[in-house]
Amino acid sequence: MNTLLQLFLVLSIIVAVAKIAGHLSTKIGQPPVFGKILAGLILGPSLLNMLGWPVFRSSQAETALLLPELVHYLAEIGVILLMFIAGLETDIKGIIKVGNNAFWAAAGGVILPMGIGTWFSRSMGFSLNESLFIGTILTATSVSITAQTLMEIGALKSKEGSTILGAAVIDDVMGIIALSLVVAFSLNPASGPSSQSGFSSIGLLLVRIAAFFAVSVIMGIKFFEPILKYAEKLSTTKAVFAAALVVCFIYAWAAEYFGKVAAITGSYMAGVLFTRTSFFKKIGESAKTFAYSFFVPIFLLDIGLRANARELGGNITFTVIIIAIAVLAKVGGCLLGSLATGFNMKESVRVGIGMISRGEVGLIVASYGLTHAIIKRDIFSAMVLMVLVTTLITPVLLRFVFPKKHLIET
Repeated sequence: MNTLLQLFLVLSIIVAVAKIAGHLSTKIGQPPVFGKILAGLILGPSLLNMLGWPVFRSSQAETALLLPELVHYLAEIGVILLMFIAGLETDIKGIIKVGNNAFWAAAGGVILPMGIGTWFSRSMGFSLNESLFIGTILTATSVSITAQTLMEIGALKSKEGSTILGAAVIDDVMGIIALSLVVAFSLNPASGPSSQSGFSSIGLLLVRIAAFFAVSVIMGIKFFEPILKYAEKLSTTKAVFAAALVVCFIYAWAAEYFGKVAAITGSYMAGVLFTRTSFFKKIGESAKTFAYSFFVPIFLLDIGLRANARELGGNITFTVIIIAIAVLAKVGGCLLGSLATGFNMKESVRVGIGMISRGEVGLIVASYGLTHAIIKRDIFSAMVLMVLVTTLITPVLLRFVFPKKHLIET
């Protein structure tokens, strides 16, 4: 069977299983996202290893590697679209109102996990570079899973929801700065933090991040409405949504290529800026149909398909403790930051839980460390399991701490 036919079959299985799993999840009072990620774990190499079934194997090694990559690329489109939709449903005034809370929640959620993670890794005998990198992975926050769950339970526009979304954007900037510093010093130990080249690199990074955000906002305010009005005049189907989609992907590309922040930050920003236009409701309806019917289910199942608990080896104790640190330190850091800025305990706990999930951000950081030989494969597998566990428990805990509302299947 050629790769194209294999892709047709595997996508049919993924989308069908995702929708059924999401439905079953709502039947037991959990958000659909929980069932979809769990289904991915069952189908992945940890249990059934679906992509290793004879029907998906190939006699040519290069072709055999292609199918998982194709599925993952489609999953990446899913998370971009998911964050674009989250941006379209974001209450800008609400985020501005909680801006101070978001900053300190993000700061606490970066400092505490990195500090405790680094200290624990050093106590387990890992090198300083490895320990710092493990701590850096723990700083990551993937708001995509949280945003999906908040949308499902009707809490995206709540005060806590707005704070989580704002804090996640700030967390991404802080995390990329920490990652850049750790990677720079790991790959070039001679360039210490006090060296002139080290300061120059940090300065350049901050300038690029600031420039990306500034240019993105200005372009969105000035050009989004005229672009959509021009598209509306075109005698072609769904031209307005197509124009919005082009902008979404350009922002995702520019965020990572020029701004050195995650691509999902760019697509989220595009969605937020489109809320200023007169077309945002029309764009949102089309985006949901386009994303939730195909791309988002692939993204959610792909998380489980990429995890392999069998690679942990003898690091079970380390893995269990690092997962506990990942959860408790993130919740604790965000909770302290929220309490310090006027949130009550219940609201602060909600913000902390909303920031637990590492999702694709944690996987990206861990993959970078493995590729550049900063961490070994067994540690990488432990980090993948940590990412998976935090991603799985976040929807459950959010559903528990937020007021019970009608669950919406997506």
